[in-house]
Amino acid sequence: MDNSKYRNFAEKNKEDIISLLSTLVEVPSIEGKAEENFPFGKEPAKALGIILDKAEEMGFTVNNRENYYATADYLPNGESKPSLAVLCHLDVVPAGKGWTYDPFKVTEKDGILYGRGVTDDKGPAVSALYALYSIKELGVKLSKGVRLIFGTNEENGSADIEYYLKNDEMPSMVFTPDASYPLINCEKGMARTQYTAQMGNDDILEISGGQVINAVPAECYAVLASKHREAVCSYITNNKNNCCFTAEQTESGIKVICKGESAHASTPQKAKNAITAMLEMLVTLDIKDETKKLLGDILKRYPYGETEGYSLGIACEDKSGALTCVLSLINAENGRLDFNTDIRFPMSMTLSQLKSKLKNAVDGTGISIAEFTGTNAHYASPDSFLVKTLLDVYEEHTGKKGECIAIGGGTYVHGIEGGVAFGVEHPDTDYRIHGADEFVPVEELLDNTVIFAKVIERLCR
Repeated sequence: MDNSKYRNFAEKNKEDIISLLSTLVEVPSIEGKAEENFPFGKEPAKALGIILDKAEEMGFTVNNRENYYATADYLPNGESKPSLAVLCHLDVVPAGKGWTYDPFKVTEKDGILYGRGVTDDKGPAVSALYALYSIKELGVKLSKGVRLIFGTNEENGSADIEYYLKNDEMPSMVFTPDASYPLINCEKGMARTQYTAQMGNDDILEISGGQVINAVPAECYAVLASKHREAVCSYITNNKNNCCFTAEQTESGIKVICKGESAHASTPQKAKNAITAMLEMLVTLDIKDETKKLLGDILKRYPYGETEGYSLGIACEDKSGALTCVLSLINAENGRLDFNTDIRFPMSMTLSQLKSKLKNAVDGTGISIAEFTGTNAHYASPDSFLVKTLLDVYEEHTGKKGECIAIGGGTYVHGIEGGVAFGVEHPDTDYRIHGADEFVPVEELLDNTVIFAKVIERLCR
């Protein structure tokens, strides 16, 4: 097959590709309240229905598995099961603040598409669907079947994949376009911890910060007793931690807002943590000793600007990278304080070792671990047929060196044996995933379609 035909096909279907992506982005498929037949809320299920209708219209065999996930199969030779799976997700993180454009409407400007999910991961899902469609319509002969898997819970724990593995057979080759090129074969382990403690509420009436556990919080606010107004204003005037503080008088007290800068939890060094910056301010105030001690104990273990876990005694590094640690959510009111953290740890550490160290770090502080979940590191052999083929296609298509890389974890294949992440972010470009003005160039949206088509042909011919 002349590979230029894939390019011609993508160009011919350009408007349809953008249209389908636009329709998907208009669905705010953030995890919602679980209801009967809607395990992650109605919006993720709505997005699932949209792409399934299109897949069925294209002639693929589709199956919706109770709105946990759905599949679109192409079995051209009557195979009983597919050999390759392309795993994409249709759920997204909340929009957050700071957008120039409507986050839930695709805006095209100067060849760039803006909108929540255009890169993570609705755009790649559309590219994968049209890649398989091009294989079918161009009559490319395959000896193995292909399955597209569309999930709905990647951003909040991948319970959809857990459900898949209990109810379906995973093909022997799996890749997800949910990360970066060239190819990710090693992902750090991931742990999420919820802590709880009792806190007096005479001085600090409320604290709230962060939106999702897997991102550095860009904003945090606290409501304080009015008597702290002068001290707060003095701190704001002399603040040196590069976050922006503002204060306003409300009926209940002084509301202080701290604005930092968000980033994915796997790359916290790129961000400014609004929660830990707020804690720095709060411990300077003349507040009750027990409250001041509690906030100080938290800040001592999660200092502003520290992302390696030194203060927790968990810092470590190996060929898969260095440990990263983020205090990403906080809520305090009515005498109770809860906060959540996201830790990405290298292959040299296990989940059980990490849990033990975290318990030791908070012993005697009044802070306790309410919930602890996570997974160990993920690794796929660089010598597998899947990995070698993906890298060969990448090199041939881009002219750049194809190599395996390790990341902070975790992509959608984290719990799938032998699975790897292939695309779609190119090195040295910040697509602003999980941030404001997430984008994808139209050219790259089409180019991914071509790359995936080449991969499918090479792996399944």
